[in-house]
Parts: sequence; C-alpha cells; structure tokens
Amino acid sequence: MRVLAHPTRLKLLALLREHGPQTAALLARHVDEAPGSLSYHLRKLASADLIEEATDAGTDARERWWRATHAETVWNTAEFAADPERLAAQQDMYRALGQAYAQRLAAYIDGAGELDRIWLEAGFLTDRSLRLTPGQLGQLGSELEALQERWLSVSRENIAQPDVSPDAADVFFLVQGYRQP
Repeated sequence: MRVLAHPTRLKLLALLREHGPQTAALLARHVDEAPGSLSYHLRKLASADLIEEATDAGTDARERWWRATHAETVWNTAEFAADPERLAAQQDMYRALGQAYAQRLAAYIDGAGELDRIWLEAGFLTDRSLRLTPGQLGQLGSELEALQERWLSVSRENIAQPDVSPDAADVFFLVQGYRQP
C-alpha cells in the first residue's frame, strides 16, 4: 500500500489503466519526470503486483513495456484498522489519492473552456450528505458498484468497437461513501 502513497506512482498506474501498455518514455509525456526516474517507480509498482511487463506489446525488444494488472484497486479500511502500521500506510495512500483526485478536477476545470458544449452539459459534479446506517451505506455502495459495472461494460464495448461510438472519450468517474468524522 505504501507503494501507492506516492503521487507519481498513482499517476502512472492511472495512465496504464486508462491508456493500456506504455513504456517509461511514453509515460514521461504525461508525467513531469525523466524516463529513468519513471522506470524506478514502475519497478516499485511491479513489486506490488499492480503492474507487469507487457512482453507482447511493442516491436522493439529493447523497450520495456508495462501494463496494469487490474482495472481497479479496492481497499477496505476495516481490514487494516487493527494494525496501526498498515492503517497508517492506508491513510497515506488515501491522502495521495485525494490529492490526485483534486488534481484531476482542477485539470477539468482549467480545460473546460476548450471542451465542446455537449461534454460540459453531459458532465456532472454532485455531492450529498445522507443519514444512513452502516447497512444502508453498504447497500448504497453495492448498488453503485453494480451501476459502475454496467457502464464499465459499455466502456469496454466502446473500446473494442471504436467505429460504433466514434464520439466516445475517456471519462473519469469517482464514487466515495464514508461516515462523516
């Protein structure tokens, strides 16, 4: 988990998940670090089994290609609550994730003037405060997960058949639900 507490590694993992196999040089176009530095971070992600070498990608054997091993990473805070060291690692990771999410939102806000109006009308930012029991919050999470799975299926179809939905683009979707402190 400490591996993901680093903002560069979070960005690399997100890029590999969103854009498929990449080399450090290709990733460097999106991350403000040298390919050599990125190679170090990629090896760290690989040591945690979050990414792996994509030996079937690329045509130059001298290039090292990487791919994400999973489409998502899910952590349950309750699993780590009894172990202070693991809980601290998870908290560090969540803080880094929060910063990464804030950076994504800031990039969207900064670039909104360049987006087509149809994308601005389709996008949404919303939040709600609810009064729920732990069971109800869990049920809400399960229902939102099922909804995400439905749209993930649509996304996969758009990727597999780009000519069917030529106006499809990468969309970021974030769901959070937790008890207010």
